[in-house]
Amino acid sequence: MTGYKTITGMSLRQLSEALAAGEVTSRQATQAYLDAIAAADGDVAAYLTVTGPEALAAADASDARRAAGKALGPLDGVPCGIKDNICTKGVRTTCASKMLEHWIPPYDATVMTALQKQGAVMLGKLNMDEFAMGSTTENSAFKATHNPRALDRVPGGSSGGAAAAVAADEAVFTLGSDTGGSIRQPAAFCGVVGMKPTYGLVSRYGLVAFASSLDQIGPLTKTVWDNALVLQAVAGQDPNDSTSVAAPADYLTGIADGVKGMKFALPKEFLSEALAPDIAAALRKTADRLTALGAAVEEVTMPELDKALPAYYVISSAEASSNLARFDGVKYGFRAQNFTDIHSLYKETRSQGFGAEVKRRILLGSYVLSAGYYDAYYKKALEVRALIKAAFDKVFEQYDAVLSPVAPTTAYKLGEKVDDPLAMYLGDVYTVPVNIAGLPSLSLPCGQDREGLPIGLQLIGKPFGEAALYRAGYTLEQDRIGG
Repeated sequence: MTGYKTITGMSLRQLSEALAAGEVTSRQATQAYLDAIAAADGDVAAYLTVTGPEALAAADASDARRAAGKALGPLDGVPCGIKDNICTKGVRTTCASKMLEHWIPPYDATVMTALQKQGAVMLGKLNMDEFAMGSTTENSAFKATHNPRALDRVPGGSSGGAAAAVAADEAVFTLGSDTGGSIRQPAAFCGVVGMKPTYGLVSRYGLVAFASSLDQIGPLTKTVWDNALVLQAVAGQDPNDSTSVAAPADYLTGIADGVKGMKFALPKEFLSEALAPDIAAALRKTADRLTALGAAVEEVTMPELDKALPAYYVISSAEASSNLARFDGVKYGFRAQNFTDIHSLYKETRSQGFGAEVKRRILLGSYVLSAGYYDAYYKKALEVRALIKAAFDKVFEQYDAVLSPVAPTTAYKLGEKVDDPLAMYLGDVYTVPVNIAGLPSLSLPCGQDREGLPIGLQLIGKPFGEAALYRAGYTLEQDRIGG
């Protein structure tokens, strides 16, 4: 029988095949992951809630289905972890905030319903930056997550727990959310694969909102093939989310067809002095490998990208200010104990319930939406958003995908930027244009820096062009493994 250590080292594809062949049961796999969490998570701190008994019960149900010849699909019996801003019926969902510390949703997010229909087994809920605002998973109200590749380093954020769990073999796959890079940057820092899908491809129903026009749920996995399989399972139109669309979701057919004939654009603006030399070298090496594999890589200019970062922080903060107004101490969630009237209730609840980063963004968002400043900031940011989308549309008239870094540096030390929010915000310079334009983007490992820390590569695609990104990512992954 396959040993537990071997089980947790398997990719999703390998485990799915082992389950189908009867080489391992879901209970064995689930117990192996629960044992791994118990052994490693004291150092990594990826999980906020572990649902051991519930996971084992779901595993037993999966094994019973499989014994009866009624397996639900390739995810049946596969253990996974879920970011703690995705609603899970009957299981605490905190958004890593004191404001929702004890909140238990009465319903499942649509992506959870999709995974349950496939028979996936939820191991628990994963740590994050509070309300998904941050890039280090240090802004959690409960604990900081550590990077499994180097425990003194941040795992990235806000889906730091989701990336760390996969990297530490504490889940076969996880679901995170991405508003400005929150799947891709932690994937890069932890050396795993992360996909931010096209806006509207995956339902946001049951995702606790940060910035509604930017948020998307996506998978983090060990391999590109695994990632494509999970996205297939959760993609699709949902009547509960009016922004969701019906789009083709077959990402595995043709994934191994190679990149011959594909054209990639490399924006000169992404090769500035701000980019760490080791990352720049890895990006150039990847471009050379794509060329050797039969693709074309050409430098282009996209000056509009320089405006993306300030536009993103205006738009996202404005939407956060609006979305988080519901947390007032009246309807649900944290309520301050000492207040004299309704106004002091609001003030004390929000002052005590939100962390520093969340309050900072609420204040910024309220400011840019206020009378006298709306036109100068928010309206102008929306105009910049239109310019950036148009710039990508123009590039995609000639190219299949855009080649880019994920972050200007590899994972930095815990505490290094926690008191310097502007330095942290600058780390999003390569990821936020994707969210502003509503595009898909795949982050995958492409080597290590001189300190042995993972380097991430970003492939940006056309709207609903996930299949092309997976094809290119799979080709690069297999080439790297072969090399």
